[in-house]
Amino acid sequence: MNLAPDSPDPLRFRWAAEQAETLRGEIHRALVGQEAVVDQVLTAFLAGGHVLLEGVPGLGKTLLVRALAATFHGAFARIQFTPDLMPSDVMGHAVWDLKSEAFQLRRGPVFTNLLLADEVNRSPAKTQAALLEVMQERQVSLEGRTLTVEAPFMVLATQNPIEQEGTYPLPEAQLDRFLLKVLMGYPQAAEEVAMVRQVTAGTVGDALVVSAVRPILAGGDVLAMQALAASVRLDDAVLDYAVRIVRATRRWPGIALGAGPRGAIALVRATRAHALLDGRDFATPDDVKALALPALRHRLQRSPETEIEGLGPDDLIQAILAKEPAPRA
Repeated sequence: MNLAPDSPDPLRFRWAAEQAETLRGEIHRALVGQEAVVDQVLTAFLAGGHVLLEGVPGLGKTLLVRALAATFHGAFARIQFTPDLMPSDVMGHAVWDLKSEAFQLRRGPVFTNLLLADEVNRSPAKTQAALLEVMQERQVSLEGRTLTVEAPFMVLATQNPIEQEGTYPLPEAQLDRFLLKVLMGYPQAAEEVAMVRQVTAGTVGDALVVSAVRPILAGGDVLAMQALAASVRLDDAVLDYAVRIVRATRRWPGIALGAGPRGAIALVRATRAHALLDGRDFATPDDVKALALPALRHRLQRSPETEIEGLGPDDLIQAILAKEPAPRA
């Protein structure tokens, strides 16, 4: 359904909801199960934010990102982060051109629409920091020039939470640039059976295949859906509820450092996008609750006592959600 820019809002929201549902279906042509993970990634996609995707090897993190990239007509780039990766390998660099006898800028893989930063915690801080400017400001400072990265732009970074040897933990400033931190766990038994059947039936090797995924969106469609997500109605009471949850993290027992204002902004942006993904033009307290964990879990620092007790960030956020009263509809 092609809509003119001046189409009535109800029709535009209906179109966006239909497109979001089609996106789900296309991604699941390649990825079996993981419905909550897919929804959270699509929420960040609609909100125009970045995602830190964490899970043990072999769960389909890279497959999910490649499937998402295959759903729209945009540029996709992948960077395999390694200990010897340099900032210039990410952002680009100047090279001497013999013909023109001048330096020419060679743009790095960051100049794309969807960037997969695979195993981002395997590179040292100076390389990780190269992503800070482009993630926040959608621009790159290169050889004294400021270059704009065209919209839509999204970074999906993966990391393995188990293997710590040869890794460099992401600094707090870097973590804060991710709209959501999404945890990918093991599939359910039936999902794993379906996955193994799909991957091994008539195929040689274990290559990740996304050929079944169809591109259904143009870059302009993505921007239109993101604009609609930003315009979702959010009652003052729901906004206040989201801010109260974030502020509670700063005084909650067991949290040494709570989420800053960027955490509240991220939660509200994700709340609006989640409502659109659900086919609504208004957000509810349930949207806030659904996004509180992925929006805040990477913005908290636990106290040593809490770590000894074995309580994770999700446990603390769940306790806050149980304590803070939600506004009534």
